[in-house]
Amino acid sequence: MEFRYLVSFLAIAEELHFGRAAARLHLAQPSLSQQLQRLEREVGVELVSRTSHEVRLTPAGVAFRAEAERIVGQAARAVEAAKAAAQGRSGTVNVGFNFPAGLTVLPPTLARLTADHPKVLAQLWERRSGPQVEALIQNELDVGFVYGRPMPAQLESRELMTLAVVAVVAPQHPWARRESISMLELGERPCVLFRREQSPAMYDAITHAAAQAGSSLNVAEEVDDPLATGVVVSARPLLGFCSAARAARASTQGLVSVPLTGPVPRLTLHAVWRAGGTTPVIDAFLASMAAAGPYTWRDPDVDRLSPAS
Repeated sequence: MEFRYLVSFLAIAEELHFGRAAARLHLAQPSLSQQLQRLEREVGVELVSRTSHEVRLTPAGVAFRAEAERIVGQAARAVEAAKAAAQGRSGTVNVGFNFPAGLTVLPPTLARLTADHPKVLAQLWERRSGPQVEALIQNELDVGFVYGRPMPAQLESRELMTLAVVAVVAPQHPWARRESISMLELGERPCVLFRREQSPAMYDAITHAAAQAGSSLNVAEEVDDPLATGVVVSARPLLGFCSAARAARASTQGLVSVPLTGPVPRLTLHAVWRAGGTTPVIDAFLASMAAAGPYTWRDPDVDRLSPAS
């Protein structure tokens, strides 16, 4: 499929008039019509309905337009990035991250990025894994740091490190002084959990570990925001879950972290970006991330829970 066919189709879609679209593209109207016909033959469906009175998109054309705009827009951004790189690599990379990435991966990566590419800036957004993956697909983020390897084929990823999931409770919780909590015991106490779409890999790690132990969770409340989870756990006799990285800072919310065992739920942290959709600026960020590694989670309080990646 030729790129110029997409450009011609989008001009027709915006103008809804072949004469204006042809003039906009500096083409003869018959040439524009031929390009549309060739595009429709390749796609296999009619994209534009034309009568003597009106030009309009078919339902297939409406659906095709959204993807065509994304492709043409990405090409335009690639050109802009290339021009910026020719003048000394510069620009902004939009980065999503979760707590362990913000604590462990981003500081050395950004330091390396500043040293090697001082004109490249990183715009940071903290989000759970599920919203990050959606934002990457929608072209709202350039790079994300998420739990688990995302399944969408349009994304590439690189595993960075492994860390454990632990329980968090208020100091007055009956299990607050425990050295560990067996996954088999979890059904005995109510817990707070998040919706699976917020962080599929973490959700599955917790529920699968419980199932392996022959238990199931007693979910009393669903809370998606990690900080809000801490507030709920501190105020009610509930058990919450978080990564070993966030658990190391649980005391700042007045919470106590307790290791989970039998089996230990584990998470892998991945860097994620769009397949075939990088620019020189994104490449600079990924190169800085690779150069600043390798990454492991090592905290004195939870070190025994977290293997080297």
